[in-house]
Amino acid sequence: MSAGPAGCLRVMSTMTEFPVPLPTLARYAVMVDVGYIYAAAGELLLGASSRREYRVDAANLIQALTRNAEEQIRGELLRVYWYDAARDRVPTIDQRVIAQMPWVKLRLGNLNARGQQKGVDAQIRADMEALARHRAITDAVLVAGDEDMVPAVEAAQAFGVRVHLWGIEPPYGTNQAERLVWESDTVEVLDTPFLKPFFSGQPVNEAETARMAAQTASTVPAVPSPAQLFGERPAPRPVPRAATYGQAGASASKLGPDRERVEQAGEHVAQKWILTRGEDNIRDLLPGPILPPVIDKELLVEAEKELGLSLRPYQEAREWLRDAFWERVHRQFSIGVGKSRA
Repeated sequence: MSAGPAGCLRVMSTMTEFPVPLPTLARYAVMVDVGYIYAAAGELLLGASSRREYRVDAANLIQALTRNAEEQIRGELLRVYWYDAARDRVPTIDQRVIAQMPWVKLRLGNLNARGQQKGVDAQIRADMEALARHRAITDAVLVAGDEDMVPAVEAAQAFGVRVHLWGIEPPYGTNQAERLVWESDTVEVLDTPFLKPFFSGQPVNEAETARMAAQTASTVPAVPSPAQLFGERPAPRPVPRAATYGQAGASASKLGPDRERVEQAGEHVAQKWILTRGEDNIRDLLPGPILPPVIDKELLVEAEKELGLSLRPYQEAREWLRDAFWERVHRQFSIGVGKSRA
């Protein structure tokens, strides 16, 4: 105690006053797999299978993604990571424009002679893990669909980072790996109204198309064309509806699942494969008509998950599944049996 004014005693407090803690603001990065968002949005909005078939207003799309992230996450944007690919990693004019945008980091993988992206997934994983390890971010917005992203998500979460997965509205089924959806902290779908302002159909330039076709022919080993491939495939054998799954009798038990359900599962798996791996990878299926063992096994596993039952005892059902897979690929390329591309 001490003497105060007018002889009064003043009691001195021994308690330390602590400031009230303020809520922690997030610091986040937006990480975009351009191959995924372009392929999925092109399919959804324009039914297009190649990036050459449409134009993308990438600068305004990036700004829209940034605004959406600001609305979803309270905090500070570190930067937008834009993961794309280019031949020999030499950026195109459009990519150079993106690279000059503020708060945007262009990351380029390699685009091989078949138009396949190489090294993009590895860059996303490396960046996400490094940002999390060094506590550079508290949250990551990931626009992707490939299951290869799962290890990066798990690593970031181990360092305390929340991962928000954004996907593109699929025409049907899904265009994101199920496990990637499971492992993410939140999931959001970018729908048609959000994407439509940034994608527009691009008229086909016949001279340019011919030039690119000639260039592709000179760089890619000769393989049977899709038209030749599908022209050689026999039509699926009709099966009487009386012998389908769910109906009484020994014949139903022997044949197993319902054919229509199996065919739907085959189409959904094919659609997912095209959107998540890129349509150019269709060359990996050639010369056909037999699927490579790895893809055939993946088709079976994914279809069984969708159907909720095993197809392994039913050889005929597995044939329906493969036929439906090829039929979806056939429609994607607008190829009829015995016809060439129009």
